[in-house]
Amino acid sequence: MSPTSETSAQPQAPLSDRQGRVVDYLRISVTDRCNYRCTYCMPEDGVDHVDRADILSFEEIAALVRCFVDLGVTRIRLTGGEPTVRRDLLDLVAMLRAISGLREIALSTNGDRLVELAGPLRAAGVDRLNVSIDTLDPERFRSITRRGDLHRVLAGVEAAVGAGFAAIKINTVAIKGFNDDEVGALCRYAFDRGLVPRFIEQMPMSGGDLFVPGQLLSAAEIRRLVEAAFAGEVLRPAANAQAKGAGPARYWRLGPANESGAENDTRGPWQERPREVGIISAMTEHFCDTCNRVRLSASGALHTCLAHDDAVDLRQVLHAGGPPAVAAKVRAALGQKRDGHTFQLIGIGGPRKAMIQIGG
Repeated sequence: MSPTSETSAQPQAPLSDRQGRVVDYLRISVTDRCNYRCTYCMPEDGVDHVDRADILSFEEIAALVRCFVDLGVTRIRLTGGEPTVRRDLLDLVAMLRAISGLREIALSTNGDRLVELAGPLRAAGVDRLNVSIDTLDPERFRSITRRGDLHRVLAGVEAAVGAGFAAIKINTVAIKGFNDDEVGALCRYAFDRGLVPRFIEQMPMSGGDLFVPGQLLSAAEIRRLVEAAFAGEVLRPAANAQAKGAGPARYWRLGPANESGAENDTRGPWQERPREVGIISAMTEHFCDTCNRVRLSASGALHTCLAHDDAVDLRQVLHAGGPPAVAAKVRAALGQKRDGHTFQLIGIGGPRKAMIQIGG
């Protein structure tokens, strides 16, 4: 099936779940392999990887994306594992960029290969980029990634800034006792480059095996640490606080404590924009009622919720019945989507799958 031999049909009725939440965002894991071993993402003894023969081909990914675009999806994000370890990733990006009706392609990466790939990824059609940086301390960085080189990642961020992406966000998993003393420094690092820092509450993936009660840094604590790092300034909800992209983060604007009113969020070049902080607060400030996304695993399994293990094999459906069957199966799966997750602060209630197996 050629990725350019079909044109997307006009979208049908909006793709929505049984709660009426409209789904217009698809996250695609292009591989379940990674060149890092981050402690919150992969168990120390590893995971059972999908056989390479069972990984979706680029043609299969493009065919499934066309199905989702026909259903009204307009934004996709490429994830992993680590997507940049997938051979010939640029070819996939170019194939997806050619799909009529797809408005935006984003990519999440650990940044290790950005020095070489930032420019080519932008040229191939990636619009937005998220880069994971959990600490600015090289030794801490190597400790949490179990092998990463911070200096290489920081050089990759500089290459990405120069490549002209529409937006670059710095993702930090916030961990009490590990990087809570760096919240202000991470914000300054991002602000100095016109980037958006985002802090993520740790979630009990892998059946809670990687979750350590007491290490959770809550959204409220993150906000307090940001304000403490910037004397005389406070965080206020940003205009369109949940519309800075398709994801689950809520955004806050940092400004003088005596400032009144909301400032326009669309001024000038990056360095002149208001400083914003994103927080993904799955544990303490739930956002399930605004969920607009589904996930496709590297083997073609559709996950309607990150926090549950139930999935539908769309690869088999694609080959057996083509796009109409895929559309019917997707709508049926969304008809069963849960109201929300069951994460608990003591570290239970999460799925058996590890974060690396679904891409966050």
